[in-house]
Amino acid sequence: MNTREIGYQGEKIAVDYLKNQGYEIITTNFYTKYGEIDIIAKEKDTIIFVEVKYRKKNLVSPLESISKKKIISISKSALIYLESEDIDCRFDAIAITGNEITHIKNAFEYVS
Repeated sequence: MNTREIGYQGEKIAVDYLKNQGYEIITTNFYTKYGEIDIIAKEKDTIIFVEVKYRKKNLVSPLESISKKKIISISKSALIYLESEDIDCRFDAIAITGNEITHIKNAFEYVS
């Protein structure tokens, strides 16, 4: 299994987790010229931009691999998704290590 297939596997686990938590999945793998947002979901009246990090083994925390560059990319992509809508949003992260799922709400703030 290559890196991209492993990533899709992690994103599928995260989508199933979010659905079980009552989130509505709007889209996955939203691409812009700045990069990709793994999952865009909705919780009540809030749009959630989710970065998924998946590791089979607990060598390094998956959340440690969300760089400032990645946060900027997600932030700019989120602006494109929202366009001029006036809607609440937040940035979450889901770390999957083996069978353990960690969901961090408001994992980071918008960075330009």
